[in-house]
Amino acid sequence: KVMNIFDIPAFTDNYIWAIQIDDSITVIDPGDSKPVLNILEEKKLKLQDILITHHHYDHTGGLLELKNYISGKVYGPKNQNIDGIDVSLAENDLMETLGYEFRVIETPGHTLDHIAFYSQQTDVLFCGDTLFSAGCGRLFEGTYDQLHDSIQKINELPGQTKIYCGHEYTLSNLEFVKSQISSEIVEQKYLETLDRRANNQITLPSTLETERKINPFLLETVPNDIKDLKEVDCFKELRIRKDNF
Repeated sequence: KVMNIFDIPAFTDNYIWAIQIDDSITVIDPGDSKPVLNILEEKKLKLQDILITHHHYDHTGGLLELKNYISGKVYGPKNQNIDGIDVSLAENDLMETLGYEFRVIETPGHTLDHIAFYSQQTDVLFCGDTLFSAGCGRLFEGTYDQLHDSIQKINELPGQTKIYCGHEYTLSNLEFVKSQISSEIVEQKYLETLDRRANNQITLPSTLETERKINPFLLETVPNDIKDLKEVDCFKELRIRKDNF
């Protein structure tokens, strides 16, 4: 069955994702409570659960306020520093919300506590700031090895997996990719993304299949001058280039 997902924009480029069944929603990474409360009121919705991928404030800032409105629980990584988590999750744990089951994938790198939520029933992945369309999260707390391994873990999922990440970074990511790789598919995606953004449309979700063609961090399409490096060295070089771009 199809999972009904919509975005609740927050800050300048964050997305709080909402899964909706009938008049209930579960939200992922509510960095700000206000836009969520507005939607609840406007659409007469009830808040079921809250899912958290990592501790950064732009993903957790609205959590405590929204906790007053949930009928279910707050699920998130094992991190004492996040106030308000009811159920701490680790690799391969299963959790359920609104009748959908999610498997937890630990994806350290961007932060050490980072997790992603994968629904096999619907081929949906909420991956926070680990993988973006045409890019990946910056390395804040982990090592290049960890982030590389986390992204390869995601890369083992089926190609049709829909990627719901935490930010609208697709355009700037593609500008970097274009500077590194000449590919018709990248060029086409770039123009399509320009057009979408010009019309204020969102560029997500992407699919893993698409990302394998346009996202060098999956290491399936990489610049010629680094393709002979060992996997993790190739990944590290790409991440450093992106940081300096």
